[in-house]
Amino acid sequence: MKTDRRAAIVVLDGVGCGGARDADTYGDTGSDTLGNLSRAVAGFALPNLREYGLGNLASLAGVPPAEEPLGAWGVMEPRSAGKDSTTGHWEIAGVHLARAFRTYPHGFPAEVLAEFERRTGRPVIGNVVASGTVVIERFAEEHRRTGAWIVYTSADSVFQIAAHEDVVPLDELYAACAAALDIKLNDPDGESPLVSRVIARPFEGGPGSYRRTANRRDFSVEPPSETLLDALGAAGIDTAGVGKVDDLFAGRSISARHTSSNAEGLDEIRRWIAGDRSGLLLANLVDFDQLYGHRNDVAGFYQALLEFDEALPGLVRSLKKDDLLFITADHGNDPTTPSTDHSRECVPLLAAGSRVRPASIGRRETFSDLGATVAEWLGVEFRGRGTSFLPQIIQ
Repeated sequence: MKTDRRAAIVVLDGVGCGGARDADTYGDTGSDTLGNLSRAVAGFALPNLREYGLGNLASLAGVPPAEEPLGAWGVMEPRSAGKDSTTGHWEIAGVHLARAFRTYPHGFPAEVLAEFERRTGRPVIGNVVASGTVVIERFAEEHRRTGAWIVYTSADSVFQIAAHEDVVPLDELYAACAAALDIKLNDPDGESPLVSRVIARPFEGGPGSYRRTANRRDFSVEPPSETLLDALGAAGIDTAGVGKVDDLFAGRSISARHTSSNAEGLDEIRRWIAGDRSGLLLANLVDFDQLYGHRNDVAGFYQALLEFDEALPGLVRSLKKDDLLFITADHGNDPTTPSTDHSRECVPLLAAGSRVRPASIGRRETFSDLGATVAEWLGVEFRGRGTSFLPQIIQ
């Protein structure tokens, strides 16, 4: 299918905008990533995001509503069970999960670790619920001495494997991740995935100066049904990714340029917008979540927002006549709360482009409305679990 229309979805990982209706059932009452952060820094200075409607969609200190916004704005409620990146991205792409992925608040069962050791030929140490930087400092010396995998998890459905790059070659670490992803658990309904993602966490350095490298990789289970990406691929429409998005979809119907920072991700987004590739760009800027939300780093989180705000006008100026740019998120990760985990939040939705009229998109019942809108814009019938709001924003 030939179309001159293009769309770019930029996911600000972890940048939620207020608790979802069921936040209390997830233990996230009071979480409000943007709202709480704006108050913690005594008011945002985000003039460009304000111009595109950020202050119109949420009550934010320092960001009053724009009287004449340059784009459309709204809020999206999560409908899938869960609050992780895989779930959020799948929902944007039209897939809902009725049951959240399994988590392990007390570590993984002994039979899982035994099977992982059998498949990889190395023993396991750790098996704790903790921050990756803490885990590395705690277990790195034993790992270097024994060659054992450092395995840990979090409040999310992740099996994380840390290994020093001088001890375990990257290819072996990635193969171990693939082996872990293949482990299934029996449940009353039959076999189910062990986790939603297995994450390779390579690191380098020595005592007191260990640091994670940019060679992280995420290995995800496949979506259980057709996604927006699948539908576009079947229609012959190009898809491109920036960041970890191909990993989140198990490489199905998308490939991506992996990046080591938001700055590098923004460079890749600019390159796609300025280039001649058609179809859809799906980009994830992970620093908000990975570097700042999970570490309760208020100053770092705000600095990342400032940098995105500064980049926004250039992105919009580069858009072609039939381009739509959407800015959203996949979940919350409030750096102001005691928790260092994801939060069950609504996400912001901003739309820009020469064809976009200033309008409220409203409060959408699911992230999937964004995927349905992109599908309609690009001329495919797929709507997934969403309802398109395209007529509300196009002039």
